This record gives sequence, structure tokens and C-alpha cells, in this order.
Amino acid sequence: MMGELESLYREVVLDHHRHPRGNRPLSDYDVEASGKNPSCGDEVTLQVKFDGDRFARVGVLSQGCAISTSSGSMMAEIIEGRTIAEASAVADRFKAVMHGEDWPEDLDLGDLEALQGVKKFPVRVKCALLPWVTLLDAILAHAEGRAPDPVSTEGLADDARPMDVTIRGGSDR
Repeated sequence: MMGELESLYREVVLDHHRHPRGNRPLSDYDVEASGKNPSCGDEVTLQVKFDGDRFARVGVLSQGCAISTSSGSMMAEIIEGRTIAEASAVADRFKAVMHGEDWPEDLDLGDLEALQGVKKFPVRVKCALLPWVTLLDAILAHAEGRAPDPVSTEGLADDARPMDVTIRGGSDR
């Protein structure tokens, strides 16, 4: 049974890599953020159009390995239509899972479950987290009314937590 589940997860990841969701530049966006993982060569550009505090449209332009591209694709599917607080909560939970915490039963993370095996390979955790830390930087920059800083995983230990940014909705933003 475990082999069948791993095979299914592998197929989900490959589907997102071959047919990435949100892989389109937006002609009109409120914030654009970029991230880079020099150890793997992954690069991501995230463009977001907000409708109030909701993600109206998300463009995730990725170049890199299957894990990074798939993670960005899954992120685009999951956050579009969600509030900033909801997307931040998903990002926080996914980061926690990638760093060894149990998979949350109380939060729908969509196809992200297919990436849970990545946490066994610390150097690949950076690949999976790159789109998400780029998202958190974009949210923070948007809340502060500034342009996002480029995000990089360079210089981080393989088991380090890239960008421990936590964004909350409401007055805490």
C-alpha cells in the first residue's frame, strides 16, 4: 500500500511539474516578488492581484526542478480565492510540515500532501519552500506598502528555516 501511495504522490508532483497551474504572467497585478534557490538553480516570480484581502489572481512563473515547480503550481491552486490570512496559515503549516511536523488534519492543503516525502531530504526542502517564502515576502511587502525584497535560500543550512515570516490577518498585518 505504501508503494502505491508513493507512486500516486509521484504522479501528482509530475503532473504539476508538466502542467503547472498559475503559470502565466499577469498583465495587471498589485505585487510581484521573486525568489531564488542558488543550490538547485530554482527561480520563481510571483505576481498577485488582490481583491480586498483576497487573492483574486495568482501568476507563478517558475524555472527549476520538479519539486519547486510543483510546489509553486500547488500554491497557485490553493491560494487563489483565499484571504491573506488563510493563505498565510497554509504557508505556515506547509513550512512546519517540511520541517518535520505532522501533516495537519484540520487544514485542506490540496495536492501539497504529495510533497510530504520531501522533508526526508533537507536539501530539497528549500526547493519545496521557495514559492511559499516568496509568497510570504510578497504578502509582507503588500501589507507594508513596499516592493518585495528578492528572496534567496543562499547561505542557509540545509535544515534551516528560510524566512521565518508569519503574516496574520486583521490589525496584526
